Amino acid sequence: MKEGLIFDRSKPGRKGYSLPELDVEKRPISSVIPDSLLRKNDPHLPEITENEVIRHFTRLAEMNYHVDRGFYPLGSCTMKYNPKVNEDAARLPGFLEIHPFQPSSTVQGALRLMVELQGYLAEISGMDAVTLQPAAGAHGELTSMMIVRRYHEKQGNPRKYVLVPDSAHGTNPASVTLAGYQAKTIKSNERGLVNIEELKKYLNEDVAAFMVTNPNTLGLFESEILKVAELVHSVGGLMYMDGANLNALLGYVRPGDIGFDVMHFNLHKTFSTPHGGGGPGSGPVGVKKHLEPFLPVPRVVEKDGKLELSYDFPDSIGKIHGFYGNFDVFVKAYTYIRMMGADGLKKVAEAAVINANYLMSLIKHVYKIAYDRFCMHEFVATGRPFKKYGVRTLDIAKRLLDYGFHAPTIYFPLIVPEALMIEPTETETKETLEAFADALLKIAKEAEENPELLHEAPHNTPVRRLDDAYASKHPDVRWKPEE
Repeated sequence: MKEGLIFDRSKPGRKGYSLPELDVEKRPISSVIPDSLLRKNDPHLPEITENEVIRHFTRLAEMNYHVDRGFYPLGSCTMKYNPKVNEDAARLPGFLEIHPFQPSSTVQGALRLMVELQGYLAEISGMDAVTLQPAAGAHGELTSMMIVRRYHEKQGNPRKYVLVPDSAHGTNPASVTLAGYQAKTIKSNERGLVNIEELKKYLNEDVAAFMVTNPNTLGLFESEILKVAELVHSVGGLMYMDGANLNALLGYVRPGDIGFDVMHFNLHKTFSTPHGGGGPGSGPVGVKKHLEPFLPVPRVVEKDGKLELSYDFPDSIGKIHGFYGNFDVFVKAYTYIRMMGADGLKKVAEAAVINANYLMSLIKHVYKIAYDRFCMHEFVATGRPFKKYGVRTLDIAKRLLDYGFHAPTIYFPLIVPEALMIEPTETETKETLEAFADALLKIAKEAEENPELLHEAPHNTPVRRLDDAYASKHPDVRWKPEE
């Protein structure tokens, strides 16, 4: 599978377009654009026919691995299938063709969707109010920490520290720092959960909040969370939940009912909207009543029977997005929630947990499990036993590509050496899970009998193994024509 540059197919005089003659007055370009902004040389563009353009980019697309093509077991990322009905809803003209500067009277349907989505998220989470503005999960974290700071400022003391477990998502300490706090790490206990005794050592009236992912990044439910919340609240601190793993709790546990004051959601994880370039993301924030005055503006309010955007919230942290959030994502998440209903969302959690435990049971006799007990929606294995053959977790991940599978998250969480963080999601079949487990077991055998095969993997991909360290230090992201 090789595909050269599109310039390799370029021949002088070939065209992939047909344009009519201009029927407007021709004027010198300099009369429209200042000379200082005009290029001195013609752009270097390929000269190529339409069918060759289509074939080139189709071949490139076929080389790419994506969630519509195969299994994507990225632990913590929840790369599950994105239903196409979501895309159909987002492409309805009334949603697709609106503009954020339109008068609110002309976008009542869009505002109504936002209000209803906020209501669904509040009901699912047990929170009292929701903002849709944050543009991604980490943005939701930062927004939450800004709300925490504003709350404590109103109490007369912004406080100094935010406590973060060592099993937290890596962006948590960064969000804490950006909000003006200092992060302090709480070590896990032997069961992979928050160490209560360790937590007690750090609790004082300088602690603004405790950030915890539940289930945590080991795929384990924080079973002592009620006790944790009681301790944090006893010193006036707030409980924040990183909602990245909410898909394991749907219909069973509402964070607002177990002591959390504020949380963020990942619409691009829990509610089936695409990640990254297919998204973008969205990280709404939910709060309990005592934090509602601090939510970002504008907020959607009802006035005289009409919905409008209001900035009249004097205690708000202000705007945290250029406009009102990533609306296209709202439509997709709203569609998913309405299609699934309460019973369907509960089945999401059930299937996610069953799939993870089934997959774990298929490989645990060969791949050591960091905390060998029932997990939630994901689990963390370790490739450490294979180091005696000179094989690292990275080698295992690269070899999986030869078997047609995307690798799981590796080397995270940091508290597990040679980590393989695996999340099958609820959308995968039993047969897919078994095929993935079979590939992992075959690779384990190869590690023992022919480790060099893994060192040189992948063998069957369009691009062979890269020097990751060199690539990160010397990125080459722009092609330039030869002089």
